[in-house]
Amino acid sequence: MALATRTGRPPSTLTTLWRSTVGKKAAMAVSGLVLLGYLVLHMLGNLKVFFGPDDLNGYAAWLRTLGQPLLHHGWFLWIARLVLLAAVLVHGLAAYQLSRRDLAARPQGYVHRRRRASYATRTMRWGGVILGLFIVWHILDLTTLTVNPRAEEGHPYQNIVASFSTWYGGGIYLVAMLALGLHVRHGFWSAAQSLGINNARRHRALKAAADLLALVLTAGFVSVPLAVLTGVVR
Repeated sequence: MALATRTGRPPSTLTTLWRSTVGKKAAMAVSGLVLLGYLVLHMLGNLKVFFGPDDLNGYAAWLRTLGQPLLHHGWFLWIARLVLLAAVLVHGLAAYQLSRRDLAARPQGYVHRRRRASYATRTMRWGGVILGLFIVWHILDLTTLTVNPRAEEGHPYQNIVASFSTWYGGGIYLVAMLALGLHVRHGFWSAAQSLGINNARRHRALKAAADLLALVLTAGFVSVPLAVLTGVVR
């Protein structure tokens, strides 16, 4: 019999699914794929920095007009931010709760066994923490412009150059993007398993796709701060 909630009613199917390990893994996988889609689009937008300020600034201005006249100016970006915030919260909460369940179920002798997990697997939790802290920094740096040393409202190209010209701005971004590459590599693989896509026939193809995706995203994102630090973009 289904467990009753505090109101006396049986929990909904969605609640029951969320409480299960399988449901949490599925929620983590789906929210991760939403974030992955955003990362691909965000990386492509960032690469416009190589075409000059007019191209990147024009692209940023265009994003604020998406959905008009149905949506008001800038509404699309706020809707996208809310969706991304929800995806981050679901992803992080599911990861934390699954981690707690894993620790609670792990036998004491487990620590003495030979570790068979990859480097990306062993650093997945710390990578998530690093990325969570980076998201806060990134928003303060290039969205609210709070910590950007020479911020100009409505001039993302100039703000990117101003941020990445500093050792700490470029350094923080580079470290975070390396952590992102490892996170995406393992996360894509885990999502395929959670959603039942992975099997013996697709194993090698999915592994290659995870490696390629992580490599492309990492290279695309780190190319921007490296270009600023080396003077290619200024």
